[in-house]
Amino acid sequence: RVPRSPAPIPSASGFCSLLRMAAAPPSCCLVAFPPRAKDGLVVFGKNSARPRDEVQEVVYFPAADHEPESKVECTYISVDQVPKTHAIVISRPAWLWGAEMGANEHGVCIANEAVNAREPAAETEALLGMDLVRLGLERGSTAKEALDVIVALLEEHGQGGNYYEDAGSCHSFQSAYLIVDREEAWVLETVGKYWAAEKVTEGVRCICNQLSLTTKIDAEHPELRSYAQSQGWWTGEDEFNFSEVFSPTDDHLHCCAGKDSLEKQEEGITVQTMIDILRDKASGVCIDSESFLTTASMVSVLPQSRGSPCIHYFTGTPDPSRSIFKPFIFVDDVKLVPKAQSPCFGDDDPARREPRFQEKPDRRHELYKAHEWARAVIASGQEQGRRLRRTMLELEKQGLEAMEEILAGPAPPDPAEVADLFYDCVDTEIKFFK
Repeated sequence: RVPRSPAPIPSASGFCSLLRMAAAPPSCCLVAFPPRAKDGLVVFGKNSARPRDEVQEVVYFPAADHEPESKVECTYISVDQVPKTHAIVISRPAWLWGAEMGANEHGVCIANEAVNAREPAAETEALLGMDLVRLGLERGSTAKEALDVIVALLEEHGQGGNYYEDAGSCHSFQSAYLIVDREEAWVLETVGKYWAAEKVTEGVRCICNQLSLTTKIDAEHPELRSYAQSQGWWTGEDEFNFSEVFSPTDDHLHCCAGKDSLEKQEEGITVQTMIDILRDKASGVCIDSESFLTTASMVSVLPQSRGSPCIHYFTGTPDPSRSIFKPFIFVDDVKLVPKAQSPCFGDDDPARREPRFQEKPDRRHELYKAHEWARAVIASGQEQGRRLRRTMLELEKQGLEAMEEILAGPAPPDPAEVADLFYDCVDTEIKFFK
């Protein structure tokens, strides 16, 4: 454990000013539907931009039955548990309970974005947007079901609390979500307990750290418009435009870089296309700034044919341009991957003890540590780094080709052959770096 000295706790007024100043990290999540996506596949992708030194882990949780009236302890608060939760695989900042992005056994994928809105997010500890991602995956067997789960929990518990493992300042945000299954996607954008959602079944769609819904709203909080009127943000006479009404007055909407990149692809968007977009630093999709880094990435392919398995690719490491996307397929008895999981500090974790975040333990997992060396070698610009990157891409290509064969095959893969798929990929990557 590598503790740091306790940081001073700002006053309540200091929290408020920090809340208003905090800029949402510029993450990006995207989806492409047939025919823009190739071969009847829905392709989903997410870059998670977070503080540069934050570690993300990839964790699998099997389906589970739960005792009546039991509780589930989320990052800051506990909520009622449901009788049964689905199997999920998630990528998450190692200090919190929820997820930046993930998938479940029914082919539902969810990612969220921190967004700035006209109304600052509550500093009160409640559910984080990332908690709602995981709860949606655990409880929703379709994209629409997951949306219903998220908005019901939002109504009951609200959202709020620090998005970062940082005692020195409180960064609290509203949330937007991209919720996808084999047939449709829902873009859900929230301000406090109020929300609006748009259904997407064709073309391409991107969400980033700004509100994006306009006048096409397919579902909404029953009091959304009356609330906007009560705040003086909407007259009730003009056409209701969600992002115009709820965005900060100084927030000029622009097309997010990911949408630009995706729309330039005429047709034939594949897993490789999505990976290439997520790696693009020049466009701003792949973040590498003084404050933020793309700390983990995910791409999923969801065949519209139910006879084919959904395949989910995770990096588990920072900077997709210097990482390997490794495949995961849901089957019974998936082999757990401790090497992609951070150390567990239990009740002694500084993120759980109050006051929170007085120390910052070393959360690096084995894959992260091995990858640190690779990133440094590639960043050096030397021939060794160029060779290393070529070999990493070759390893990734072999995995992508093997998955293409599975998708093209006449029958689903043998569960015994793919139960340790992600485990083997992580193991191979670590041995290769050593």
